[in-house]
Amino acid sequence: MNAYRGMMDDGEIADFALLLHYVAAIDGIDRIRFTTSHPVEFTDSLIEAFAEIPKLVDHLHLPVQSGSDNILKKMKRGHTAADYKETIRKLRLVRPNICLSSDFIIGFPSESDAEFEETMAFVEEIGFDLSFSFIYSQRPGTPAAELADDVPDEVKKQRLERFQQRINDMTAAISEAMIGTVQTVLVEGQSKKNPLQMQGRTENNRVVNFIGHPRLAGQFVNVLIAEALPNSLRGRLVESSIDKITHSN
Repeated sequence: MNAYRGMMDDGEIADFALLLHYVAAIDGIDRIRFTTSHPVEFTDSLIEAFAEIPKLVDHLHLPVQSGSDNILKKMKRGHTAADYKETIRKLRLVRPNICLSSDFIIGFPSESDAEFEETMAFVEEIGFDLSFSFIYSQRPGTPAAELADDVPDEVKKQRLERFQQRINDMTAAISEAMIGTVQTVLVEGQSKKNPLQMQGRTENNRVVNFIGHPRLAGQFVNVLIAEALPNSLRGRLVESSIDKITHSN
């Protein structure tokens, strides 16, 4: 997505960062979230957009796939682990509280124990909030399909389990730290598990469930976070948000 280039009426080329500025200027758009980016195209102008556009949320999904330079090269990713770290370093200078999620492939062809440990160390250094991680499997028509799938399935499973447990621990720590804070939540609709509750998302993309009126769907409300669960948060509306229901009657 961040590789976007488009010609404007005056013949100038607009990059993705400029597009975000135009979107942010539209009345009625109060929160902007985008996915998915590629590290190679995550430019300094896009980092500046996070500094200049408050409507951009404090969350970024930036797939990296591996923390090993050797594996990244075989994946033909076009960047190194150090390149990714530098991008995140610059991003956190302008958005210190930003939460990060990423994609990882575990057990890519020829991935050694040492290379997997490089990925674990990489995750530890960056500090991810969430990951979408999968065991490698051959996909016909891809360059990797020509490589020998030589990492035993049992090794892949063991590595994935260890990797996901570490990410889950990081996720839990961030969720626990949110208890007692008041979060601005964009209400998406009724909770999928409890029709008496409403569900929405925080700035850092946490799902929050709370008791509220269906009229709140599509609105921003303030929610006091009371409990952290493995995949979501629970909270309660603060008074200013309850007033929204009263005034809409």
